Amino acid sequence: MGPGLYSDIGKKARDLLYRDFLTEQKFTITTYTANGVAITASGTKKNDFVFGEIQSQMKNKNILVDVKTDSNSNVFTTFTLDELGTPGLKTILSFVVPDQKSGKIELQYLHDYAGVNSSLGLTASPVVNFSGVVGTDKLAVGADVSFDTATGDFTKYNAGFSITNADLIASFNLNNKGDVLSASYYHLVSPLTNTAVGAELTHSFSTNENTFTFGTQHALDPLTTLKSRFNNYGKASALIQHQWRPKSLITISAEVDTRAIEKSSKVGLSLLLKP
Repeated sequence: MGPGLYSDIGKKARDLLYRDFLTEQKFTITTYTANGVAITASGTKKNDFVFGEIQSQMKNKNILVDVKTDSNSNVFTTFTLDELGTPGLKTILSFVVPDQKSGKIELQYLHDYAGVNSSLGLTASPVVNFSGVVGTDKLAVGADVSFDTATGDFTKYNAGFSITNADLIASFNLNNKGDVLSASYYHLVSPLTNTAVGAELTHSFSTNENTFTFGTQHALDPLTTLKSRFNNYGKASALIQHQWRPKSLITISAEVDTRAIEKSSKVGLSLLLKP
């Protein structure tokens, strides 16, 4: 019920406008072993390239171990300790093999009136990241900062705040070291049909360019959802997502450039299977 983390600012609008819109083909299947280990295999085809991943997750009480291997022979390992000694505190240790500089330890803390996320690279001259949000579930203000101890420079400093009502969320963010200002809006029109509208306006001070994206979603029935979006550059996208069995989804999406109809449209397909 608190303000959440900095990444939660504007998340509702971003999910409506960008989540599940695909231009590639993706297949994901998850199965569970007898001792409760979840194994997920996925393959993605984009253009003429195919990328594959195999991921396994094992949870024991408040400890989660996540190991993922991709087609480039990288092994991503994450250990998550939830509420270790302190309610609301989460500790995350992650590293990538063979990248020796990828080790990172992260702390997340959620409170009724604050949310803090900090990370530290496990190197001799690490990158330190800190983000914090203060407020309530109605009004939240936060900042996100990264500092590179090797160069002595701030590599990132962002700020944002959000206002949440019963059916409306408005948020503002200043990103890219103060160069990009974005405002987003999410309105739940009908909870019964999960009908909602969302919009995002982004302005770049360095290029003086504006980008406006508008989107809608509507549930045809409890198992089928339609979404669409359009931006000021003439790109229109739409998708239909159907849950044909519990936790198993099929998503078909398409994108077309209305200013260049002669170009072929892009079609994406995602199939997610869970037992």
